[in-house]
Amino acid sequence: MTETIERDSMQYDVVVVGAGPAGLSTAIRLKQLAQQAGRETSVCVVEKGSEVGAHILSGAVIDPAVLSELLPEWKTQGAPLTRSVTADQVLFLTQNKAYKLPVTPNFNNHGNYIISLGALCRWLAEQAESLGVEIYPGFAAAEVLYHPDGSVKGIATGNMGVGKDGETTEMFQPGMELWAQQTVFAEGCRGSLSQQVIQKYALERDSQPQTYGIGIKEIWEVPAGQCQ
Repeated sequence: MTETIERDSMQYDVVVVGAGPAGLSTAIRLKQLAQQAGRETSVCVVEKGSEVGAHILSGAVIDPAVLSELLPEWKTQGAPLTRSVTADQVLFLTQNKAYKLPVTPNFNNHGNYIISLGALCRWLAEQAESLGVEIYPGFAAAEVLYHPDGSVKGIATGNMGVGKDGETTEMFQPGMELWAQQTVFAEGCRGSLSQQVIQKYALERDSQPQTYGIGIKEIWEVPAGQCQ
């Protein structure tokens, strides 16, 4: 007979799954709108990484236009956008040579910044928490919860202290249920819960399927004093 595990629950206005740029920006904007409307809106963000940014190792080139809309004072607030793009090159690589190609408008990054997405997320988390957003890293959303009518009720975090054999250990702690009026799934392009919701509600029925590309990057460790 399967043992029923009782889980504690917490209620929020909005629960956001994923502390990436999308999830944190959503949380920040909700709090800004709540302040403008003079109302209290409780917002919670859960993140599977041990800390915000731990699972976002990518570098990126970012157009700061949207960030300026979200947080107009980002320059004085210490946002980690410090290295602006000074030149663009497009190269066609062969085994022995590199051929320089024209830089088309869509590859023009004048006015953009070269950043660490992990550092940006950590900074966005600071801004969100200063507005009253609750952020819980180290808690992976493991299950979508539903109301009897089929609408989303919230999420449940995964159980902790489960052995490799699937059996509970002396360190076992049941997951927590987070209920919300609105649940935002910001897990990334292949989020497991997002895929479940898309399938359950046939959200892709009238939409063009997502497409993906493969990128290859190198991470260099440069001695201090040889870079800026």
